[in-house]
Amino acid sequence: MRILLDSGILSDYINRRRDIFDRVRSLTEQGVCVGTCIPVIAEIAAGVELSSSRERNMPPFLAALETLEVWPFDQIAAFKYGQIFAEQRKKGRQVQVVDMMIAAVAITLGECKVVTTDSDLLSITGLKAEIW
Repeated sequence: MRILLDSGILSDYINRRRDIFDRVRSLTEQGVCVGTCIPVIAEIAAGVELSSSRERNMPPFLAALETLEVWPFDQIAAFKYGQIFAEQRKKGRQVQVVDMMIAAVAITLGECKVVTTDSDLLSITGLKAEIW
């Protein structure tokens, strides 16, 4: 089983908010592969770049990434994204592009659960998602 950290959870991990850092460390000690994906990294990087304290925020972000697996948004995920996009559009649901990209990565990895702070990903068919 893999655990993919969504943007909100990764932010909590980086900043050691709530109990996310300890929770992730406990999972990795149990042999669970915990990581994130390129779309999440892009979203967090954008926030760091926009922050008034970029120089203070970037080092902990980069240090956190060294402790996690990083999964790509590749061609297989791109086609899965297309399927997810079409399915959501047909259902009349509005899901953020980055959330659909995260879902596509997780689904194509197989045996992967996305952990998130909100319910946006729960509507995507075939995605295992859990709110922390």
